[in-house]
Amino acid sequence: MRSRFPTLRCATMAGVFLLTAAIAIGQDASVLSVMPAGQSPPDARLGELKTLNGHFPFRVPETKAAWQARADQLRQTILVSTGLSPLPKRTPLNAVIHGKLQRDGFTIERVYFESLPGHFVTGLLFRPDGDSTENGNPTDGKYPAILSPHGHGGRMQRYSDGEIQQKIEAGAERFVDSGQTPKLARCVQLARMGCVTFIFDMLGYGDSLQISRETVHRHAELRREDKRPTDGSLPTSWPLFSIDADLRLQSVMGLQTWNAIRSLDFLASLPDVDPQRLGMTGGSGGGTQAILLGAIDPRVKVSFPNGMVSTSMQGGCYCENCSLLRVDTGNVELAALMAPRPMACTAADDWTRDMLHDGYPQLRTLYGLFGKTDHVQCSDLLQFPHNFNYVTRSVMYPWMNQHLGLGADAPIVEADFAVITDDDGLVWGEEHPQPTQVGVEHEKAVCQWMDAQAAAGLESWWPNSEDDSGDGSTKLRQAWRTILSLADSSLSALETAQLKRHSDKLGIDGVEVQTGLIRNAERGAAIPFASLRADDAANSPAAVVVWFRPGGKASLDSMTQEERDLVRQLLVSEREILVPDLFGQGELSVGGEADRQRVIADDRPFAAFTFGYNRTRMAEQVADAIDVIRYADSRSDSSVSILGTGDAAPASLAAIALSDTDVEAAAVLLDGFRFVHADTYRSPGFVPGSVKYGDVDALVALVSPHPLMLRDNAARSASSSTIEALPDDLAGLQRLDPAGDELPVKQLVAFLSTSRGQELPHSDGAVQK
Repeated sequence: MRSRFPTLRCATMAGVFLLTAAIAIGQDASVLSVMPAGQSPPDARLGELKTLNGHFPFRVPETKAAWQARADQLRQTILVSTGLSPLPKRTPLNAVIHGKLQRDGFTIERVYFESLPGHFVTGLLFRPDGDSTENGNPTDGKYPAILSPHGHGGRMQRYSDGEIQQKIEAGAERFVDSGQTPKLARCVQLARMGCVTFIFDMLGYGDSLQISRETVHRHAELRREDKRPTDGSLPTSWPLFSIDADLRLQSVMGLQTWNAIRSLDFLASLPDVDPQRLGMTGGSGGGTQAILLGAIDPRVKVSFPNGMVSTSMQGGCYCENCSLLRVDTGNVELAALMAPRPMACTAADDWTRDMLHDGYPQLRTLYGLFGKTDHVQCSDLLQFPHNFNYVTRSVMYPWMNQHLGLGADAPIVEADFAVITDDDGLVWGEEHPQPTQVGVEHEKAVCQWMDAQAAAGLESWWPNSEDDSGDGSTKLRQAWRTILSLADSSLSALETAQLKRHSDKLGIDGVEVQTGLIRNAERGAAIPFASLRADDAANSPAAVVVWFRPGGKASLDSMTQEERDLVRQLLVSEREILVPDLFGQGELSVGGEADRQRVIADDRPFAAFTFGYNRTRMAEQVADAIDVIRYADSRSDSSVSILGTGDAAPASLAAIALSDTDVEAAAVLLDGFRFVHADTYRSPGFVPGSVKYGDVDALVALVSPHPLMLRDNAARSASSSTIEALPDDLAGLQRLDPAGDELPVKQLVAFLSTSRGQELPHSDGAVQK
C-alpha cells in the first residue's frame, strides 16, 4: 500500500508463513488457537531468557558499508542505554592537581575534578620525569597520554607478601615491590615510556566516596529510598537503582561512562599532553569501561581492553550493566567498534578462554574489511587465570609503543620501582577535604542534574520547538526505536500464503474467520492471528483494520455488545478486521503472572540483569504490532487502519509512531496509561528510558501529521506527562471525550471510515448515503 519506503513493496516476501486452523461453530474461545492443544507457536521468544552468562557470538557483516551502518546503531544503543543521548553539558572540570611525589623516572600527583557539578572524579596522574622525558616522541613538549580505569579491587589493590610470592613462582609477576600493586605497575611503566597516564577511581573505590562501594557494587536489596511513596504519588527526586532512575536510564554504569569521558577531557586538556595521541587500557571492570569509551569516543586512538572481550560472561557487576546495552549484541561486537583503530586483548583461563576461536577470528575478519588485520590482536595467555599481570602488561606495552609511536626499543621490559604506599595514593586530606554530600542525597543530586540536562537537550526534539528542520523528530523516533530495541527488518522477512476460510460466525451473521501465524524469521517470531471478514467479501479487501485488543484473538468470542456492533459496522464495504496475539497474549503467553514481566532467576533487584540482555514485554509487543501492520499493508492495495484498546493500546500507539509503514488512520484508547506509572521493572508497561524520552506524549507527537483519534482520561494520567503538554494544533490529532469506559462505536466507525473517504454506515449495518 503506502510505504514510507516504497521500494520495499517490490520485495519478495520470504519469512512469514501462514498456518491455518479450522474454527468450529459454537465452541469456546480456545478454538481460535492456531496450534494443536498443548503446543505453543514456533516462537523463539517463548524460550528461556538470556543472562549475562550466555553466549554472545559476533556475526560480522559481509561488507564494510553494512558494518558501518551496524556500528552507527550500536553507538546509538550505547549512548541511549547509558543515559548519554543527548550528551550532557560538559561543565567546568575545576581540576585540582596536588601533592607531587618524585620517583625514579616518573612523578605521581593526586587529582580530583568535577565530572558534573558536585560529583568528583579522583585518581593519580603519572608523568615522565628525568631520563623518561626523552621517551614517547614528544612534540613541542606534548606527550601521548593513556587513560587507565583500574577495575574491581581498586587502583591501590595490594597483594600480601604470600600472594606476591605465589604470583612470582607462577610467572605472573617478576618483582616483589612493584608486583604487589599491579594496577599501578602499568601506570609507572607507561610513564617511563613517555606517556602521561591517569588512573581514575571507579565509583565506590579509592577516594570516590560519594557513593559507597556497597551501593554501587553490592546492591543486594532495594533501599527504602529506592521505592516509590506508599501513597502512590510520583517522587520529585530519586536515587540510583530506583524505578524512576530506570525510567530515565540513569545508572551507575552510565555515570561511570560519563566519568570516563570527562577523564579523557581532563587528560586532553593538560598542557603537556598531545590530544591527538590518546590511548586507553583497563582490566576486568576497567576493561568494560575501555570497551565502551573506545566505542563512543573517537579520541581514543589505541585501546587494550583486557579481561572482558569475550563471547561468554559479559560482566557480573551492577557497574558493568545497564538496561538495553547488550540486547542482540555482546562485548566482542562492542569492542569491534574500535575498528579500524588498533585494539588488542588477551585470552586467559576465565570467560575469555574461547576468544582464540570464538571472537578473535571474527574481529580479524572485521578488521580485514578495512585492510587492517594488523590493528587487532588477541594473545594466548591461557596459562593464567583472570589477570592484568606482568606477562599481560608485557603484551600491552609493545602495542601502545607501536600504535602511539613511542619509539621505545624492543624488547620492552618492565622495571621495578619502590613501593607506593596507601598514604602516597590518598587524594583527600586536610588541605583537600573530601566532599560532604554523600549517599542517597548525592545520588538524588546526580539524577536531578542528569534529568535537567536531558530536558534541556531534548527540547529541540519536540514538535513545538523552534527547530522545524525535522531533525529533532528523527532523533526522537530513533531514541524510541532504541529503547524498544527495534531491529530493522526487511519485507523479505515476510511471506504471505492463501488463507483458508471458515464459516464461524462468532455470534455475528455473515462473518467468516481465518487464522494463521505471521512468522518473521529474522526475529524468530511467530504471531498468531485471526481475521474477520464478511462471508460474501471479495478476495482482496478494500481496507484492513488491525485491532490490537486485550487478550488478543481469543477474546473475540467474549466480545461485548458494543464490540460486536463495532465489528458488524467495520465489516461493511469490503473491510477485513485482523486481530493478533501480541507477545504475552493468547498463544504467546509465557506463563507466570499476567500482570508481571518475566525476569531472570537472580535475587538481586536490578532491571539491567534482565533487560540489558532481553527485550521488555512492551518492546516485543511493539515489534509484533509493526510486523502485523506490515503484513496488513502487503494485502493487495488495501488501506490499513489501526484500533488499539485496553492494555494493547500503548503498544499500538508505539507501533504506529515507529513503523516504516504509513497507516490511513489510527484510533487509540489510552485511557490514562503512562509509562511513568510502572512501579517496578516487572510491571508490564515498564520500558527503560520511556519517561526520559517523553512518555506517551512523544509517541503521539511522532504519529503526527497522520490521522490519530485519541481517548485519554486526564484524571488518571500522570501530571508530569500529559497529552495537554502537546501543541494544541498538533496536525492530525483528534481527541475523544475521556468520560466513561464505553466503546465509542459511532465515533470510531466514522473516523476510521471518513479518513479514507468511505461512506458512513448506520449502526444497523446499512450504508448511509
